[in-house]
Parts: sequence; C-alpha cells; structure tokens
Amino acid sequence: AQIKKGVLEMCLLYKLSQKDYYGYNLMREMKVLFPEVNDSTFYVILRRLKKEGAADTYSGKESSGPKRKYYKITDYGSKMLENHISDWNKLKEIVLNLGI
Repeated sequence: AQIKKGVLEMCLLYKLSQKDYYGYNLMREMKVLFPEVNDSTFYVILRRLKKEGAADTYSGKESSGPKRKYYKITDYGSKMLENHISDWNKLKEIVLNLGI
C-alpha cells in the first residue's frame, strides 16, 4: 500500500510538472490509471503536497459554480519529483535484478 501511495504521489507531481491542473480534472485523468483508488485519496495527497510546499494552488476563472482551485508544482515539488523518480528507478533495477 505504501509503495502505491508513493507511486501515486510521484505520478501526481509528474502531471503537475507538465501543466497546472484543476483538481477535479487531474483526479479524473489519474482515476483512469488508478481505478482502484478512491477519489478522496487523490485530494488527500494534493492537500498534503500543498501543505508540504511541493504544490501550490490558485483560483482560476469562475465556472457556472464556485471558483476552481488549480494546482501547480513548486520548485520544491520539482526537486521532490526528481527524488521520487530516482528512487523509482533504483527500485525497478532491484526488482529486475531479482528476475521479477
């Protein structure tokens, strides 16, 4: 479970490194890749990334409802992503070396 959470966090940071996302749109895209993950889990991770300084939010244009909250990666988040990718590559190498 912890590995999946780490991978999910890495994937969310990666998506945010590509462009800013409205939370709901990001969650919908990720739900296709991680269908077993509850919707609320994505928001929990996004809020934690914001609290840790890896992501920031801003209000976008108003829709027919309330203002939309957009997420963007910070410089710290980019460094965090680099570390996640490095750890992921090391883990992949270990697993491959085991023959799995």
